[in-house]
Amino acid sequence: MVVLIHYTPSITATMSLHQQIKGEIKTAMLAKDTAKLNVVRGMVAAFMNELVAKTRKPQDELTDEETLAVIRRLVKQRKDSIEQFTAGHRADLAEAEAGELKILEVYLPKMMNLDEVQKIAATKKTELGITDKKDIGKLMSAIMKDLKGKADGSDVKASVESLFN
Repeated sequence: MVVLIHYTPSITATMSLHQQIKGEIKTAMLAKDTAKLNVVRGMVAAFMNELVAKTRKPQDELTDEETLAVIRRLVKQRKDSIEQFTAGHRADLAEAEAGELKILEVYLPKMMNLDEVQKIAATKKTELGITDKKDIGKLMSAIMKDLKGKADGSDVKASVESLFN
């Protein structure tokens, strides 16, 4: 009698995010999860396109920061598509995009909520001594620099605007 044991490598600190996502293709294939497989293949293709755009070889790897930037871009594309499909009364297509969006968001770090962003915005406003609404751009720039990848830009914009109302 032969016993087959399926080995799934755990995500380790030594693997880059790019490598981990490439490994997810095999996992999705074995699980016969076609939705995840399509999304992961799309991410790997986007990584390759990013490498080519940066004049690097397709077999090279992106850094974790570059990988997250590509994933964020894919998330933004899905959100835009959902918005357009909903406006066009195509709930079926919007639902499919929402499913892909959920899969993509698994690979992103947890984003700060609006309350946390508002506290940081208020602190930064005081720190920079900004009192006039004409300096709203300077405040937005400083906050986005500090919270890059940790907070959604629309949350930062809403928080900053609420400080001047």
